[in-house]
Amino acid sequence: MLYFIYKEIKGEIKMAKLSYANLKLKTNTNIKTFNINENTVEVLQFLPIQDKYDLIMITLQECKEDKLYNPIKLEEMFKVNIVYMYTNLYFTDKQKSEPEKIYNTLKSNGILDEIISNIPANEYLELVGYLDKIIENEMKYNLSMSAIIANIINDLPKQAQAMADIMNTFDENKYKNVMNLANAVGYGNKVERAE
Repeated sequence: MLYFIYKEIKGEIKMAKLSYANLKLKTNTNIKTFNINENTVEVLQFLPIQDKYDLIMITLQECKEDKLYNPIKLEEMFKVNIVYMYTNLYFTDKQKSEPEKIYNTLKSNGILDEIISNIPANEYLELVGYLDKIIENEMKYNLSMSAIIANIINDLPKQAQAMADIMNTFDENKYKNVMNLANAVGYGNKVERAE
């Protein structure tokens, strides 16, 4: 066990410096295994932080529908991405194009639960915590005035282009004909007459 040596110098407490290199630490590359039909599935016990970030961000990207996260897709994609990142299971590009099929097959056969149970609880809960926190922060931001203003500013060019397209294709004669028809069928009091 490492202890820091404290020294009191002129009324201040100072810690003795300890070189990081002297700790001789290595990143955890341990795996746990379980068998499926005489095949060994390997499950990482630790995923580096950049890989965790990628897993969370890819999951969120795949689950967003109209600025909201679909909770069913979150469940599916979060678990499938865990399988991709934490196990030695290999999937073809065609198989990866149908993640719901992968999820349903692994879930219905108990394999998904087996994989999750072989990941250390603190590792899995850390991932869930990151996912929840990012969603919560985004929801708070989306409800803020700055998000509303940003959305208006982002939509202005689209709206301006749509209005320009309408004005460029506007036919005054067609408008007069519609107004005359409206007046002829009794909507004259409701619609200003085109002359």
